[in-house]
Amino acid sequence: MTSSPLEDVPFAVEVTETERVFEGRVWDIRRDTFDYNGSSIVREYTDHTGAVAVLALDDEDRVLLIRQYRHPVGLREWELPAGLLDVEGEDPLVAVQRELEEEADLRATEWDVLAEFATSPGGNNEVIRVYLARGLSATEQAFERTEEEADIEVAWVPLDDALDAVLARRVQNPSLVIGVLAAHASRARDWSTLSPADSPWDRHPKLRQTP
Repeated sequence: MTSSPLEDVPFAVEVTETERVFEGRVWDIRRDTFDYNGSSIVREYTDHTGAVAVLALDDEDRVLLIRQYRHPVGLREWELPAGLLDVEGEDPLVAVQRELEEEADLRATEWDVLAEFATSPGGNNEVIRVYLARGLSATEQAFERTEEEADIEVAWVPLDDALDAVLARRVQNPSLVIGVLAAHASRARDWSTLSPADSPWDRHPKLRQTP
């Protein structure tokens, strides 16, 4: 072990060829050829926009959860409100505030960065930032929802109960699991692990600041 902090760091390789081999409705499949350790390597991966999620916590330490159908896994699963970063140039904080309104009819006065993670770094470039939202209030009117969101269920769950569900493996959505674990740990540290809501997101491959 070294004395430096334990952290992931960006690492640039020379991409000698890249092509989109499948164009989907939401995300694509990309094939890259790059040089690494003296070899030419080909990798195919899901080229993803990235996403944001929000753990909304009320004054009673209850988490807002929504349940909706997810076709790839065949489940109506409990989740945090979340959405894709699929609006060109939209700031992630603006995107997550919009998602909280659209999926839960809520606004918040206090926003912080709670957690960040890559969903499957060996197979896609999707990264998700989870925000903590407090100071909640209802929007003036309910958002009209369609498709899988048309029958969203909403529940306010004590953070400790949500943690129990995670540890008992009764819920599996990654943003929910990571968000609840991070919130429970951060609360125990008097929320000292939080970062400002507008913090740069340098580990997002499409938002990374380059010298």
